[in-house]
Amino acid sequence: MVLYFIGLGLADERDITVRGLEAVRGCSRIYLEAYTSILLVQKENLEKYYGKEVIVADREMVESQVDAILSGADKEDVAFLVVGDPFGATTHTDLQLRAKALGIPVSVIHNASIMNAVGACGLQLYRYGEAVSIVFFTESWRPDSFYPRIAANRQRGLHTLCLLDIKVKEPSLESLARGRKVYEPARYMTVNTAIEQLLEIEEDRKEGAYGPDTLCVGVARIGSDTQQIVAGTMSELAGVDFGPPLHSLIIAGETHVIEQEILAQYRTQPF
Repeated sequence: MVLYFIGLGLADERDITVRGLEAVRGCSRIYLEAYTSILLVQKENLEKYYGKEVIVADREMVESQVDAILSGADKEDVAFLVVGDPFGATTHTDLQLRAKALGIPVSVIHNASIMNAVGACGLQLYRYGEAVSIVFFTESWRPDSFYPRIAANRQRGLHTLCLLDIKVKEPSLESLARGRKVYEPARYMTVNTAIEQLLEIEEDRKEGAYGPDTLCVGVARIGSDTQQIVAGTMSELAGVDFGPPLHSLIIAGETHVIEQEILAQYRTQPF
């Protein structure tokens, strides 16, 4: 039988494609990957719309208990649902490779993801460079591997999509030190936190990759009825309330006149 990788799109249960919905309704087991991203609705909404039970697959299951997902997939159809597009995270590539190694046929049904839907902000997709991830800083860990990538993009006049961290069912360091897992409340990085951390790293490195006056675009809940797009400098966006998750940030490179015209609709201040 078949292991289906099915993209769910960005907002709610209705964003699944027709092909994806038909595949889901024909599957015996349905897993929802729930740690690289989230839908803006609850699992129960999916179950009602699909007419099927949905099993939440957290990071621990996908990365450590993958056999549970693959078990029996050679005898029955199994769906692995991913918010956005199925291959937006390397974990899903690993699952595909494991399935093929076991002789399980794999079928992929794509969907919209932040990687293409971000075009809604007006910055043209073919003018983007390498995307980067911004993770939550801690007292002892402030990774800045994104910095040279942003610098390289801006030197070439390219925009940078910053994917912002989410923490879902993450064990606390204190609990791990005590030998038992206690999970922290879910956290989703905001545009405001991302800008604060970016400016901290620029202050430390002082290499001029960007600064408080750099043009950016903050986006929230892209693809939903409540999506929000705001353009402005880093210092301007730091004071904007973008509302509930999920958020992303684009650091603009050189802008074409058409891009500028579209961005003007979303500006906090006129150009």
